[in-house]
Amino acid sequence: MAKRYFVTGATGAIGSALIPLLLEEPDSQIWLLIRGKSSEHLMKRLEELFDFWEMAEPLALDARKRIFPLLGDTDQNQFALANEPYAKIAQQCTHIIHCAGVVKMNLPLEIARQHALGAAKNIVELALACKQSGNLQKIEYVSTVGVGGKMPGILPETWITKPREFHNTYEQSKAEAEIYLRDQIEQHHLPITVHRPSMVVGDSKTGKIIHHQIFYHICEFLAGRRTYGLLPNLGNAKLDTIPVDYVASVIQWSSLQQDTAGEIFHLCSGPTQSIQLAELQTIVRHMFRSQGFKVPVVIHLPISLFNAVLNFVAPWFSDKLQRAVRAFPFFLDYLADENGFDNSLTNQTYSCHPPSPLDYLATVLTEYRRIQR
Repeated sequence: MAKRYFVTGATGAIGSALIPLLLEEPDSQIWLLIRGKSSEHLMKRLEELFDFWEMAEPLALDARKRIFPLLGDTDQNQFALANEPYAKIAQQCTHIIHCAGVVKMNLPLEIARQHALGAAKNIVELALACKQSGNLQKIEYVSTVGVGGKMPGILPETWITKPREFHNTYEQSKAEAEIYLRDQIEQHHLPITVHRPSMVVGDSKTGKIIHHQIFYHICEFLAGRRTYGLLPNLGNAKLDTIPVDYVASVIQWSSLQQDTAGEIFHLCSGPTQSIQLAELQTIVRHMFRSQGFKVPVVIHLPISLFNAVLNFVAPWFSDKLQRAVRAFPFFLDYLADENGFDNSLTNQTYSCHPPSPLDYLATVLTEYRRIQR
């Protein structure tokens, strides 16, 4: 039976890396749910995806025949789709892959819930309709390792039932969405695999990524370029990163495996491969220097003193730098924890283990600086 995918978040980091893998199956067809202001904006965003993919012309022509863009919104009932296309998807869809997410740390909790929990409810509603038609085979749901919040120790690849605090509303809303999914799996026996990526970075081989997200802001921060060399003491804190091509490959593989239903996979470097922030800082500063960018002398301060100094001098910064400064407390809160994420189940189940950050960070940072020039 030919596979019919319904995919959200195709214009995001993970989705944009995933679609070319799904297209490798010759008979697959893909509905792409894309948020936009109009039909024209929808097609513009689709063309931006094709530009990013840089496909050879024969592959691009074939892809255009098998990709069906839909103007919609994961937060809205029926994804804001009209009844006819929604019913067609419900009748024909074999695979649902939910990659969409609003990765903003400081949204009001109710808005964050609307994005995460609201979307999860809409995914389940579609899954139940697809299941009723008899064609549904698999659902892949992209969550985050952040659902562990401030829970100490190594986060296991299991459902989390312990009460815990969170660093931000993004983590809390995604955790609530997982709780909802767990209940729906038990109630309706839905074939869902939950994927929890850590901090997603560029492709391990090319460095490419469609959007430069939090990791890149952290690198600018660690270089000292945004704080004139003032940085907090980093201690022994680590950062778990994962290249986007690894994340996409696991999700694509899992979508073809019935026996991964009910599993939770941590798509991350894991406790032994996560890089220390102090080492990452050394790598970042060396890369920036080697590419002709000036980096200031670093002065490390206790976190409380660093925050006090930064708040004092912030009014003299540019508007852009002030926005970055306002985000620093969220970074620092996240980076202060010395937590890790177990990925032993993923490594046992999926044949390819994640690469070491030391093998791809130079490539990722080189591509980032090339784009920034």
